[in-house]
Amino acid sequence: MAVKIRLKRMGAKKRPFYRVVIADSRSPRDGRFIETVGTYNPISQPAEVKLDEAKILSWLGNGAQPSDTVRNLLSNAGILAKYNESKSGKKSAKPSSAKKPTDKNTVAEIKAYLDAEGTSYPSSAKKADLLALV
Repeated sequence: MAVKIRLKRMGAKKRPFYRVVIADSRSPRDGRFIETVGTYNPISQPAEVKLDEAKILSWLGNGAQPSDTVRNLLSNAGILAKYNESKSGKKSAKPSSAKKPTDKNTVAEIKAYLDAEGTSYPSSAKKADLLALV
């Protein structure tokens, strides 16, 4: 089932009011939906947007795709930036667990490892001295 985050139109004629909903992509625009996660009132000055950030981040993490308009609303609210940051943070956590260097590594590789660990060393240190710090 493809899940979308999109707008459901409410309000009177010529006076639109929208709910931000989670819905199956096959259901009609104003039809069945799974959950309401916010509102959007374009008539008020400035436009009023209320979003449940925790629910939206949860649905984005589960693979829900926002429509173009909802993507703009989420971007302006800063929710997409948080989602992308958490998504990239998970990927960057894996490479940080690098193996400890051995005598097969070059001096530059050992220094790079010590720099990443935050260990200080004398700039004129020999390979054996650097390995002792590891």
